[in-house]
Amino acid sequence: MDDTLRPLRIPPQISVYADKHNVCHLVQSMVTALVLEQPEDPVSYLLDFLQRSSPRCPRVMLLGPPAVGKRTLANRLSATLEAVHVSAERVLQGQSEQEGSAEVLVQLLQRRLKEKDCLHRGWVLEGFPQTRLQVLQLQQAGIIPEHVVMLEAPEEVLLERSRGKLIDPITSDVYHQIFVRPDDDTVALRLERGRGLSDQQLLAELQHYRCEVTALRSAYQHVLKVVNGDQPPADVYLEALTFVRSHCHFRTPRILLLGPPGSGKSQLARLVAEKYKVVDVSCGRLLRSVAADGSGRGAEIQPYLDDGRPVPDSLLLPVLEDRLSRVDCSCRGWILHGFPHDLQQAAVLQESQYQPNRVFFLEATDEACLERISLRATDPVSGQRYHAVTRPAPGLEVQNRLQTAPEDGTEPVTQRLKVFRMRSAALQSVYPDAVYIDADQNPYSMLEALESRLYTS
Repeated sequence: MDDTLRPLRIPPQISVYADKHNVCHLVQSMVTALVLEQPEDPVSYLLDFLQRSSPRCPRVMLLGPPAVGKRTLANRLSATLEAVHVSAERVLQGQSEQEGSAEVLVQLLQRRLKEKDCLHRGWVLEGFPQTRLQVLQLQQAGIIPEHVVMLEAPEEVLLERSRGKLIDPITSDVYHQIFVRPDDDTVALRLERGRGLSDQQLLAELQHYRCEVTALRSAYQHVLKVVNGDQPPADVYLEALTFVRSHCHFRTPRILLLGPPGSGKSQLARLVAEKYKVVDVSCGRLLRSVAADGSGRGAEIQPYLDDGRPVPDSLLLPVLEDRLSRVDCSCRGWILHGFPHDLQQAAVLQESQYQPNRVFFLEATDEACLERISLRATDPVSGQRYHAVTRPAPGLEVQNRLQTAPEDGTEPVTQRLKVFRMRSAALQSVYPDAVYIDADQNPYSMLEALESRLYTS
């Protein structure tokens, strides 16, 4: 093969070092700061930046319609993260109405977020920005969040919360006469009815928010988590905290999916790859690709595929190692499924330079797996896979030409499930920190469960 056509490979030690020392996050933070601040002396600026900035300082925005619970959530998050709770209301204290314009507010926020406590502890910014213009002003001022939590709730819920709002006059904490009561009786006795918006005022502000929410979502789509605010405050808090604690370490994702056949590994891997731009590495698909490329190694692999026999590790491992060493996997990360199948393969993977940094076990019953596999078939014309229950063929013509693979029959699937159950305990022992996901739910719920643990430390 012409050397210019060989896939570029990066030594795996580089990725391991970058993960260990959080290099990606460090470089991203420095480049972002340089572009936004544009200092005259970049070298001196970066030296000062490295000395004064903590790479783990949270930068969180909480957005949402009025009365959705932003302040309550901001109080809890800032206390847990030991970050500074910043709001437009607090920043504007002491300012006259004429001095409280949007431009002045952005200037005050910029000044506040560059104070020592915010630089060293991080910040939680509540309820701002509210418009696309304010987003632009914040970006121009260099105020860039790492996480944006957007709360949502139905109109009737917001109205009910606004009507029952209670305020602690000492701490300014917000409660509700029915839904959110303080644990301390002393606090409960001193609560006062909040001077909130009338129903008409709240509906007007809600209409304004709806006009702007699409722009807000678009501006922060890459760092956004939408949370249902119509649930107990403790659940809202835990969901937001899980998200905010993600991306603490900007590791290159090396994700391993394990689970019984039919648990949905391939579909989940596809969704993760599409959203996070990691490389979807299916061991079975990889072997078929190598077998079809006409190489000497492919010729050795083909007979095993033809007979339905497992490809020996002596042939499989070099193929997998070759794929994981390519530049796309090294730079973007990967999600691997279809390997390992047993304890020996898992041990080899762990001892290599390609050990995963996130492992997920998909859990599903044999009955559910059997139904998923035995009722699926493939269209030989388009290559699309359909399922008699969850994804039926779009028409009679396609239905009539569908083909079911021999290995998807009831007896072969039952045998494969039996083998997996025999080996699963050994695999679990190799990955004691693995995350378990209920695979008896729709793929997007599985994706959300995976995402919540993808970047957490």
